[in-house]
Amino acid sequence: MGENDPNSKHPIQKLMDNPWLLLVLGVAIPFVSYTIWGWIELWLLPAATLP
Repeated sequence: MGENDPNSKHPIQKLMDNPWLLLVLGVAIPFVSYTIWGWIELWLLPAATLP
């Protein structure tokens, strides 16, 4: 499993060869980032004053 082994793949190449993992990451990363962004926006929102 050294550099001279023609059958060895780089770890990034193994990641890119797995379409299901890429699909899960493509859905999970935006979901998590937008959810955290929404929580931050709600936290920074000033309290509404009632009339």
